[in-house]
Amino acid sequence: MANFIFWVFLILVLSYLSNRVNGKATFKEIHADVDGKLKQLNKPAVKTIQSDDGDIIDCVNIYKQPTFDHPALRNHVIQMKPSFNFKEMEFNSKNWSSKLTVFQTWQKSGSCPKGTVPIRRIRREDLLRTKSVQQFGRKPQEVVLKSNTTIEHKDGRFPSINSNALAFPAVVNRSAAILVTVGANYTGAKANINVWNPNVESEDFTTAQVWLKAGPNDNFESIESGWTVNPQLYGDKKTRLFAHWTKDSYKTTGCFDLQCSGFIQTSSKIALGAAISPISMELGQQYYITIGIYMDENTNNWWLIFGNGIAVGYWPASTLNALKNSATMVEWGGQVYSSNVRKSPHTKTAMGSGKFASSLKGNACYMENIAIVDFSTQLQYPPEVTTLAEENYCYAALNHQDGSESLPTFYFGGPGQNYNCP
Repeated sequence: MANFIFWVFLILVLSYLSNRVNGKATFKEIHADVDGKLKQLNKPAVKTIQSDDGDIIDCVNIYKQPTFDHPALRNHVIQMKPSFNFKEMEFNSKNWSSKLTVFQTWQKSGSCPKGTVPIRRIRREDLLRTKSVQQFGRKPQEVVLKSNTTIEHKDGRFPSINSNALAFPAVVNRSAAILVTVGANYTGAKANINVWNPNVESEDFTTAQVWLKAGPNDNFESIESGWTVNPQLYGDKKTRLFAHWTKDSYKTTGCFDLQCSGFIQTSSKIALGAAISPISMELGQQYYITIGIYMDENTNNWWLIFGNGIAVGYWPASTLNALKNSATMVEWGGQVYSSNVRKSPHTKTAMGSGKFASSLKGNACYMENIAIVDFSTQLQYPPEVTTLAEENYCYAALNHQDGSESLPTFYFGGPGQNYNCP
């Protein structure tokens, strides 16, 4: 076993070395980079929990979390809880089914004391998998096909709301299947997201999530959360809870979880980046997580709410620009990041459950109890929505309604490469 670990470590080091400029970095320089980043990310723990799934969770003093390395946040006063009432955020809907418990695996092995936050420890091998230590934890920069190229429906129409066509740039390294609403100022959004564990190729990742955005297409701000399978980042193919943000369309800012400064965690119960379970079964028991993102109108901080009212933490208003007062677009759905989308052979990385949206509940991944909050402060189904599937024969989107008295359920996903998506 020790021999196997040695060879894996050696391969990772050589892989990292080959990605340095002209291969001129020395072994000592590589380790200096990695050691520096590990020290930056892994703060001293008050308590350490060894999870059954192999993760190490460090319970870190809430005031010592990595976010406070940001110069703009060093004198930040933590908002320990949102000022809005969670009961006012509840959404009465006939779609609401009995809640099936989803938990994080590490919670079976212990808990973090009051005054600390659980942070998944970053390991040396995590950093050695990345092409650049400084880029660790970021989504890839979105590569737009052409500045004037936009996404169309498969019948040639552009997605639209109220007869107004929406322009979505065609991104070379991403494929999405989403439900979208625009046309108002949004101060919150939520959904129950069906939990699956789709197939993902080693260099790719897939998500099922909620986005709140503001700003132009080529330089938007986004705060987002949901579940992901991301072997490049986390080192395995487990389904994990994540949060992410960017201020410039993923060009130079933002990251997953707490892997850079930008998100302030307040909960001692939830660890961003940790695995979640159980997972839904085809034609069997279905599980979901509830994700809500709401702006606190007293502070303009954006709070991430998980499950039945757990305030995980917030994106502070002081670090945002376009999102400082509201979002102008909300998206729900899935995406696949890969260098092998929009080409043949297409990636086999799946989205959602790996089944097409038309398979419906028990097969396809879905979101229900979809809602937005605007300045009326009322949680409601968005008045106008449209669907978009950027590669409809690879990953599909369907907003489906069972009867006039129920709210629509949004289905999305697909297998990636298949007979119609070679």
